[in-house]
Amino acid sequence: MSRISDFTGKSAVENVKEALRRAREVEDYHALLSLTEERALERAKEIDDQIEKGENPGVLAGVPFVVKDNFLAFGAPTTAAAKMLENFNAPLQATAVEKLEDEGAICIGKANLDAFAHGGSTENSAFGPTKNAVDKTRVAGGSSGGSAVVTALDVVPFALGTDTGGSIRQPASFNGVVGVKPTYGAVSRYGVVAMASSTDTIGCFATNADDANLVMEIMAGRDDKDMTTLPDFWRNQPGFTKKKIGLVKQCMTDDVDAAVRQKTLDYAEKLKQLGYDVEEVDLDMMQYSLAMYYIIVPAELSSNLARYDGVRYGHRAAEVKTLAELYGRSRNEGFMTENKRRIMIGSFVLSSGFFDAYYMQAQKARTLLINEFKELFAEYDALLMPTAPTPAFKLGENTNDPIKMYLADIMTVPASLAGLPAISVPAGSNDEGLPIGVQLIGDYQSDGNLLKLAAEVESA
Repeated sequence: MSRISDFTGKSAVENVKEALRRAREVEDYHALLSLTEERALERAKEIDDQIEKGENPGVLAGVPFVVKDNFLAFGAPTTAAAKMLENFNAPLQATAVEKLEDEGAICIGKANLDAFAHGGSTENSAFGPTKNAVDKTRVAGGSSGGSAVVTALDVVPFALGTDTGGSIRQPASFNGVVGVKPTYGAVSRYGVVAMASSTDTIGCFATNADDANLVMEIMAGRDDKDMTTLPDFWRNQPGFTKKKIGLVKQCMTDDVDAAVRQKTLDYAEKLKQLGYDVEEVDLDMMQYSLAMYYIIVPAELSSNLARYDGVRYGHRAAEVKTLAELYGRSRNEGFMTENKRRIMIGSFVLSSGFFDAYYMQAQKARTLLINEFKELFAEYDALLMPTAPTPAFKLGENTNDPIKMYLADIMTVPASLAGLPAISVPAGSNDEGLPIGVQLIGDYQSDGNLLKLAAEVESA
């Protein structure tokens, strides 16, 4: 798979043309919803002209990339893979996209996802599912499945995604690429369709840890348009000093696929060879994390999705006679089944009779989880666990069983609830050739160190 360095120093126009050619060549994976061909070629020509004049367009000059289609970006509609936004043309661009373009990167297309990022397989797209990069009979993972697949298929060297509860890490694992969920607030969420505001993060996919680190470093930093962003800490992280890694034993039970467990142990062995002590640790609150997540996140997304009412923008039902009918039919037609399910769950837990019993209790439990992580990071540099309990499952296997689908997130949601950085890195394949990823979780604002550690293992 290609690296960013394979594109730098070359004609931007030729880079873009080649990426577009590759995108069309792999259309049957349904990883892309649209191409921004006209705008991409215009920007490529401008960059080539700048270089010819002796100017410096930036460190990513002429490098093509793809964004998940919940990022507002020019050149194609921003649909969030939902009928609700099918024809929505963004009036602005996401801050993350702007920062990359300021360094000369060129967006060539919008990637498929679960509608409004609700899902773990990219089967909940209104425009059809994305297929796994290694096995077309299996899921790409989700919700950022399209971005993972275009990276794995070498269409582009990196792609952007969002991670609310595992939506970058799980598809990264399923497709054999690096996936980064940063510290909450590291990257501005401005210009990205909101899902759950207390756990939404902006990250990326790449073929290697060094490239992922470069992309994240460019995107990170304070943004006045997003009050949750942190001052740029990426370039000023003290290195790991404890030389200790905790292997979370709750993730190494018989409930986890045998090949996944073995690849995790193999990765632990590589860490030992690099001079790290690897010890089993307990993360007791992990057993409650999925329950917390599916109370807190639906509550937040039900509020965020209330703005889609058929009035201001988005899908509007035809031939309605009353305002109530307009709201009801527009939302019914514009949302997927999974969107409706999560809205209903969220509305239920926020209702007056259940707010204290469910939502407030989940937030209290969340604090206990955060405190448990703090105790572990007082002793360990990072935690190691599988990214997902299994490799990619078959298309259609879990679509009628939402509980089984939600359980696939069991290893990714703890870091999301705690706002911690977490990355998924390739750890090999099972006997069927399906990729397996392992997850490294670090303390607050240790993102760069996690990626440096992953790069160290890559080169060992």
